[in-house]
Amino acid sequence: QVRLVESGGGLVQPGGSLTLSCTASGFIFSFSAYDMSWYRQAPGKEREYVAVIRSAGGSINYADSVKGRFTISRDNAKKTVYLQMNNLKPEDTAVYYCNADRNGMRLNYWGQGTQVTVSS
Repeated sequence: QVRLVESGGGLVQPGGSLTLSCTASGFIFSFSAYDMSWYRQAPGKEREYVAVIRSAGGSINYADSVKGRFTISRDNAKKTVYLQMNNLKPEDTAVYYCNADRNGMRLNYWGQGTQVTVSS
């Protein structure tokens, strides 16, 4: 059974920082073979893409809304993907989810989400 578990969410003030983690288990192939992404969903809004770190080569892409503020990384030995979030804004408030995919299959592997609230 595929399982993705996010952690690290919480309440931070505007301008603050937070690091999210997502640890995987139960993959058919090794963790390093999967593209790992972060998405977020705010109340009343569609789920939106945040960042991706791909398998082979480890190339990275960010949504325009988080470029320069967020950093995605992975530790394949720990089967974990991270999202370092800096200079957080109230509009970053959302439930953050990690996603795993392989070869563009859209496997629909999701974690349970972790709440990030940016407020003073």
